[in-house]
Amino acid sequence: MKIGVLALQGAFREHRDVLARLGVQALEIRQPEELDVCDGLVLPGGETTAQRKLAQTYGLWEPLKRIGRRGIPILATCAGLILLGKRIDGKTGSSLDLLDVDVQRNAYGRQVFSFETSLRIHPLPGIPDGREPVRAIFIRAPRVVRVGEGVSVLGSHQGEPVAVLQGSILGLAFHPELTDDPRFHRYFLEAVRRHKGTPAREKAVAETATFLRAAVGDER
Repeated sequence: MKIGVLALQGAFREHRDVLARLGVQALEIRQPEELDVCDGLVLPGGETTAQRKLAQTYGLWEPLKRIGRRGIPILATCAGLILLGKRIDGKTGSSLDLLDVDVQRNAYGRQVFSFETSLRIHPLPGIPDGREPVRAIFIRAPRVVRVGEGVSVLGSHQGEPVAVLQGSILGLAFHPELTDDPRFHRYFLEAVRRHKGTPAREKAVAETATFLRAAVGDER
């Protein structure tokens, strides 16, 4: 299993270290050809505009879109979630458009207003302790202002979605890599294992849909 972590800017080292503690050696992705061997991809937090410009400069932008459209599992945190959304601050054309949500950048204020809280999340496949609260760190966090029909809300803060799942893409408005709780990374790795072991992508999509109907329902 080969996991790539986009390593252009932001908290990619922290994600790499969590994966290492889980026994997985991550590949730091800086060139388009490095994506070809990835079974899963992490898009870290950081500065959205800088990540987008660097990805475009190094020829990664279109390959990132293609890897998402192929159904490769993606874990996206903070800036990564923003880059995946359909609209950023009400505008289209500046994102990868792989996750059917609209986001507002820096919605909780500047870095000085960063905060921590406990969240309850829905159980995730392979993680039996999913209902135990998770420690969530919000740093210049985005707000999810719209959730599409195909997106399930796994966790909320003050009534607003902060953890969403669409197919093989898990988007988080906070930073699990900065805590000692690896559950989201464990779920992501389990999703990668399922994807690698499934001969047909359609079967994987069907299994995910069945799980979500049972565990999440129609929560928005």
